[in-house]
Amino acid sequence: MRASILSPSRADVAIACVVTVMTVTPVLVPHPQPWWAVALAALMSVPVLWRRRAILSVGAVVGCATTLMAITAKSLPHSGALVLLLPYGVLVCTYTFAETDLSRARRAVGIAGLVAGVAVSLVVPHENLETYRYLLTAIVAAYALGVGARARRAGRDAEREREARIREERAAAVARERTRIARDMHDIVTHSVGLMVIQAETGPLVVRDHPEKAEAVFEAIASAGRDAIGQLRLILGALRGSEAPGGPAPARGPQPGLDALPGLLDNARRAGLDVRADVRGEPRRLPSDVDIAAYRIIQEALTNTIRHAGASTVRVGLRWSGDTLDVEVADDGRGVRELREGHGMIGMRERVTACGGRLAVRPGNPGLTVTATLPIG
Repeated sequence: MRASILSPSRADVAIACVVTVMTVTPVLVPHPQPWWAVALAALMSVPVLWRRRAILSVGAVVGCATTLMAITAKSLPHSGALVLLLPYGVLVCTYTFAETDLSRARRAVGIAGLVAGVAVSLVVPHENLETYRYLLTAIVAAYALGVGARARRAGRDAEREREARIREERAAAVARERTRIARDMHDIVTHSVGLMVIQAETGPLVVRDHPEKAEAVFEAIASAGRDAIGQLRLILGALRGSEAPGGPAPARGPQPGLDALPGLLDNARRAGLDVRADVRGEPRRLPSDVDIAAYRIIQEALTNTIRHAGASTVRVGLRWSGDTLDVEVADDGRGVRELREGHGMIGMRERVTACGGRLAVRPGNPGLTVTATLPIG
């Protein structure tokens, strides 16, 4: 399938040839006119070839030649043969002028020149009313067609711009969703699997030295595994839904918020931590993104404490105020001399930033304190 019959350049050549033939032929056939009349006819038509490059200059040349021909036509021998000589060049230039995007000043100059040329061409030769009628109708029609073509082109450009913006927005949404899924996967795997590994490592010691506690250890491993499987199933289901071509956007499954905090703290206690909860202020309903962010921040901080800090005690604090919620997780572990942010710390910072809050990580002596201030007002 061919994209188009004629390229724009070939179309311009074809239009110029047709206009030239239709303009010059009445001057040569059947009664040849003087050379200067032929030259005027050529100036009325040939420059149309370059109208897209310099529409005002070409329009001025074609218009002046047409006006001179209109003024002098009645003095030519056999002038009756020129009755059918329409200003084809002017009409084509008028259409192109109306179609072209020009500044307001350049368009005003062009319109003024067109009106002046038409007025002189009609008034000076004392044309009759019928000539006025068909010439003005032809020029107005050419200008209206050009304006319509420019409007259609502007509409197509606006549509392409809108489609490009939609594609960019969709790409940005996909990138945000991938980042969210990556953060959730990291939080789930590092926390739940980390708890399972720690419990599994201590399991043999408990079975040998404290058989009565072995059941609690295995229950902790099973509970962490079930929680991880449930949350991973939601994420994988969303991924499968997003890969279906043409299907509806996948619905996000419910993610844990602060209402699931007691279970999170119990898991940390099963891992051997002495967890102390400190809630101050009046709790209230949170926006979903803030609720999820608060839970995930506490989850990631506890995971880091369990896996890396060697702590025995951790304090989880929630301070509710009028328009903010302060989340603080502080442990009594080894702490760090030089703080380096891994994927978990980066994920916490991204969550807090997405909610419009602030995150601070302060090495203590001993331990580490993670504080997030989340807007809730």
